[in-house]
This record gives sequence, C-alpha cells and structure tokens, in this order.
Amino acid sequence: MRILYVGPNRIGDAVLSSGLLNFLNRNYPDARFTVACGASAAPLFEAFPGLERLIPMQKQPRAGHWRSLWRQVAGHRWSLVVDVRRSIIPWTVMTSRRAVAPPSSQRDEHAVVAFSRTLGLSENPPIPHLWVGDKHRAAAAALLPADRPIIAIAPTANWPGKIWPAERFVETLQRLTGIDGSQADAVLPDAAIAVLGAENERDAAAPVLDAIPAERRIDLVGTQDLPTISACLLRSSLFVGNDSGLMHMAAAAGIPTLGLFGPSRPERYGPWGSRAAWVTTEKPYSELVGGAGYDHRTTETLMDSLSVDTVVGAAARLWRRVGEDRE
Repeated sequence: MRILYVGPNRIGDAVLSSGLLNFLNRNYPDARFTVACGASAAPLFEAFPGLERLIPMQKQPRAGHWRSLWRQVAGHRWSLVVDVRRSIIPWTVMTSRRAVAPPSSQRDEHAVVAFSRTLGLSENPPIPHLWVGDKHRAAAAALLPADRPIIAIAPTANWPGKIWPAERFVETLQRLTGIDGSQADAVLPDAAIAVLGAENERDAAAPVLDAIPAERRIDLVGTQDLPTISACLLRSSLFVGNDSGLMHMAAAAGIPTLGLFGPSRPERYGPWGSRAAWVTTEKPYSELVGGAGYDHRTTETLMDSLSVDTVVGAAARLWRRVGEDRE
C-alpha cells in the first residue's frame, strides 16, 4: 500500500495536522508513505515510520512548486492520497482513494479539529505527534543536563507583532527559577533554561540569552535541526513561549506548555492538549488586528498589554496542575 500525504507549508500547521499521519500509520502499519510539505517543516517527518520518500516543497513563482510536485508523484499509482492543502494533486494523479481537507467555515474551530475533518475524525481528533529517531535522542541527551529540570522558552515568532518583549521573558524566567533571589514564584528553582528559535531569529533572542547566567543557559537558537529540538522538548519540564511552531511542538511533546497570545487567536491556534494552557493580552484580538495603519509585515510588538504577573501566575498554576505529576 502506498500513501501520499500532502502536508502544510509551515511548521506550526505541520505539527497541528501530524495526528492525521500518525493515525494513518497506526491503521496501515505496512504502508509506504510519501510526505510532501513545506521545506521548513519537512525535517519533522524524517523519523516517521514507514517513510519511503520525503519531498520538501520550496515555494516557486506561478505555482511552480505544485507543478514540480506533480512531476514527482504522477508516475505512481497511489492507494490513498491525503491532502490538507486542498491542492490539485489528488485530482490529477492515479489513486484508488482520496481525502481532501474541506473548506474551514468555522473561524473559532481549533485547527486540530479542522484538519481532522480531512479523514472524518472531527469527533475524536487525533492528537499532534512528534517523531524522533535514536540519533536525535542521543543528541538531546548530550545537549541537556540529566540532573536538573529544563525550562524551554521560545521568545521569538514569525512576525514581530506576536513577540512578547524580551525583558518580560527575562523577568518571567527570573521569577520562575528564583534567579532574582525571590522564591515566591520559583516552581523550578534549579532549572536550566533552553532558549529556542530559528537561526534568523538570533538577534531577537539575544537579549534573553545574554540575561541568563552561563551555568544555566542552553543556547538552541538555530543550532540544531527540528527532530533534535523535538527530542530536547521531550526531555524538558516546562515550556513558555509566543504563538509559534515551537509552541505547538512543545504541546505535542506532552510537556506543560504555556502559549502567549495577542494578535493571533488561541481558540484557533492555541497549544493542543490537556497539559497545555494559554494567556492573552488585555487588549483583545479585534483591537490589535486590522486597525488603521495595521500591517503585520511592519508592525512592532502588539503584546505590550500582557503582563509578567499574568504569565508567571499562569505558568506556576500549569506546573502545579500537571508538571509535578510528570516528574
């Protein structure tokens, strides 16, 4: 049996839809899979069981990436084509069955539920999943200390409006770990701090990295591939970060995950799972997005009305609710 899976372009959506691929693998354990998705998200699937071929897709002018994909898959006869991108591919290749994501008509429906409709699973949506190989687990073991908890943070995002100010991340970490000398909020007083981000986000992450004492700092900003970051998250105790692909990876890893929201909608893109929570700015989404002069390409942070007290309180409550049971 050969299955073609056409997945999302972005890392976050790739994670949110990954439960579909995991569902297919569990139900068709002998199937050979070809996965086509955005180049940035492709490494997430390197360790997927049953993977026969991985096709990273780089966007090209005039939909050239879709023509390129068609040339690579049209010569095969597929048992099943699953497409969460709603492309022309399922209708132009030889396949016994096809499953195409329906149009999303419910703006407040979570993306995990929306993606699950592709296979008719919205009543019991499969949870997001990370695949990690032995080499990635070994790499994570070498990067992270085994004798202390790890707080993973993602202080960056794919556009500035979603980025909580760096100095507030620093104060949050100081209070959660007691680095500032106060123990009132220090739920993980001995924790090391792993800072996550893409290579092109190093400048944005630098103020946070510089503020963490060297003996506690683990710099993972652009230094590792996504499967190794997944393995690092699996070994972490708590995650705090902006709405991003890394946030969704943390939730999929099953660690307590706190997402920070403002100009994006948590009811649609909040971290998924019973170990996840989110907080949002005092200013509502409707005031932050779409107003006069708004342009997501040029706007600075829209996260100013989210206080450190709110984030620290939510992180501490999340840890006390689910983190201690995990240890």
